[in-house]
Amino acid sequence: MFDTKTVSLEWGGKTLTLETGRIARQADGAVLATYGETVVLCAVTAAKSVKEGQDFFPLTVHYQEKFSAAGRIPGGFFKRERGATEKETLTSRLIDRPIRPLFPEGFYNEINVIAQVMSYDGETEADIVAMIAASAALTLSGVPFMGPIGAARVGFKDGEYQLNPSMGEVAEGRLDLVVAATQDAVMMVESEAKELTEEEMLGAVMFAHEESKKVIGAIIKLAEQAAKDPWDLDVTDNSAMKAEIKKLVGDDIAAAYKLTDKSARSNALNEARAKVKAHYADADGQTSITANKLTKKIEADIVRTAILKDGARIDGRKLDQVRAIEATVGFLPRTHGSALFTRGETQAICTTTLGTKDSEQMIDGLNGLSYESFMLHYNFPPYSVGEVGRFGAPGRREVGHGKLAWRALRPMLPSKEDFPYTIRILSDITESNGSSSMATVCGGCLAMMDAGVPIARPVSGIAMGLILEGKDFAVLSDILGDEDHLGDMDFKVAGTEAGITSLQMDIKIAGITKEIMGKALEQAKAGRAHILGEMTKALGSARTELSAHAPRIETMQIDKSKIRDVIGTGGKVIREIVAETGAKVDIDDEGVIKISSSDLTQIEAAKKWIQGIVEEPEVGKVYNGKVVNIVDFGAFVNFMGGKDGLVHVSEMKNERVEKPTDVVAEGQEVKVKVLEIDNRGKVRLSMRVVDQETGEELEDTRPPREPREPRGDRGDRGGDRRPRRDGDRGGRGGDRGPRRDRDDRGPRSDRNEGGDPDHLPAFLKDD
Repeated sequence: MFDTKTVSLEWGGKTLTLETGRIARQADGAVLATYGETVVLCAVTAAKSVKEGQDFFPLTVHYQEKFSAAGRIPGGFFKRERGATEKETLTSRLIDRPIRPLFPEGFYNEINVIAQVMSYDGETEADIVAMIAASAALTLSGVPFMGPIGAARVGFKDGEYQLNPSMGEVAEGRLDLVVAATQDAVMMVESEAKELTEEEMLGAVMFAHEESKKVIGAIIKLAEQAAKDPWDLDVTDNSAMKAEIKKLVGDDIAAAYKLTDKSARSNALNEARAKVKAHYADADGQTSITANKLTKKIEADIVRTAILKDGARIDGRKLDQVRAIEATVGFLPRTHGSALFTRGETQAICTTTLGTKDSEQMIDGLNGLSYESFMLHYNFPPYSVGEVGRFGAPGRREVGHGKLAWRALRPMLPSKEDFPYTIRILSDITESNGSSSMATVCGGCLAMMDAGVPIARPVSGIAMGLILEGKDFAVLSDILGDEDHLGDMDFKVAGTEAGITSLQMDIKIAGITKEIMGKALEQAKAGRAHILGEMTKALGSARTELSAHAPRIETMQIDKSKIRDVIGTGGKVIREIVAETGAKVDIDDEGVIKISSSDLTQIEAAKKWIQGIVEEPEVGKVYNGKVVNIVDFGAFVNFMGGKDGLVHVSEMKNERVEKPTDVVAEGQEVKVKVLEIDNRGKVRLSMRVVDQETGEELEDTRPPREPREPRGDRGDRGGDRRPRRDGDRGGRGGDRGPRRDRDDRGPRSDRNEGGDPDHLPAFLKDD
């Protein structure tokens, strides 16, 4: 029934298996990829015709994680997979970015790539498996895909590169790098690092490339067995039309790109485009679309030629020159931290908000529930580029840009023990002309320092570009938006003075070489250093004090055995602490307690209360307490959080007290001294030996009490008493014998001890 084809590869200590022919047979290409016990199904379908008027390549990638893959039921009300999570969105982009440039220019058929995680082993991340499955499915489908690509994850620990490390190994190491590549060149890089040098990062990329080639070999073997016939692709020669357009507006376009102001340049280019549109006004729709595409091609040719031959950039800068920078901090009065970062015509308002543990983001994924205490959200409104457009929920691009900045800043955050806050950075792009994500890195770093977040070192970021024609190439620092669109590479590097914290690369051509990447990394290092210097002019290090509007958090450690005492039955005690003091109190299973409030007095009150619960009372020490109950013989006083002790009526004053209510009332604040703690934990307190105004101890003028005789040594009430014999009078049972008549007992005078009359009472003695 099934014509199943399979290839396997031992790779990174596990077996990678690619299978086709058994599942999703109606798709143009379908591959079931298994690595360890992680299984991903990827199916590719392509439209057989192009929609009328289509002038772009409609490639859509969907990555979805099935909760059943990990043996879990989704949380929430609906209990099913719904909209894409952040991780699913980012992984969809991760697959899209390296495969999109590998489709030929002019191919506009709609393509769907759908990758679904069917099984997840908790160790092997599914994103790499999904990228490999997508590459294999496209290769088998017959669509004009100039692949295949391979992909690999790389870690770095103790000076050694790790292939496809587990999540635990990634957390312990210094690098989390994902690379996608063809047989000849690297196509895409995404990473987070703990200050790696340029040499270490380049080595990691090359290591991933070599390992990716092994996967490419396996995909080719599978394609030799199961690939469908390739599609016929019509290639139209538009060289004559391109020459005509260049003659018409070539000089206008060249003049436009000599204007350094973006608005003026944009207006001049629009005039040239309008001239082309008017020239072909009577042509059919497809001709107009072709003319528009060729005009953009001429624009790219003019810019690229000027850069490669003359080193002349659009705004007149040198290839390695960074635009003018101005940074301001603390300009928003009520935020916890704020920064306005402007680089040329790119500008970001970044704010930092500090919160408590309650503000952490709950994430429900294949690994179960987890909580994230650092968030970075990026917004790109249409006015930032002078356009009218959709304004609302963030799209895939905004999620991706925010995550890039998040990766760049996270390695420099303080530990939770040193800074137990939830941190949220919000970046609102107000102007954009090149690399707003790197402006977010710089502005976000300044906003955190302005808020008093003690980061290890400041972080800056820069976007690099590439113009490549044959063997000639030029690397551009701090690219403009037009240089991004017309160039061949978007290469973003963020880091500190000590090393790289994040690297992202996207390529629009068939990959770049080690030489080009090394040049880009070195040039980016100099650019980052320059930007850091400009940031330092605004704020060189984190403020030592938090904003007056930020919550304060204090941490205390208690013994695990005391956790139940602090929480109380059904949470009664901890709720009472929160209600009475107004502070938030969080306690974990390790006995770490976080107390938070914007009012320091509330924190101190809660802290003192908890200390009273967990500390043991000390004999001879004076405490502040509150009368909680009055009885006939005294009053019970709460003097240490949840601990009560008795003040006997005789210990209330140095004079006789008839009733406790004559001295104290319930709820009254008193000062007491611990006199005694018995072996059952009962505490005896005294008020009379403490000055109730000052809390100073008073001299005890009463004679000391004689110690009471222990219960076990008091003759007939305890201790070892001789056993009673049968018939003995002391017993209630047994044979006690006949009672003698009272008259047989003799006179009373004979019944005294020894019969000695001297022992008689005086009133019985003879005169």
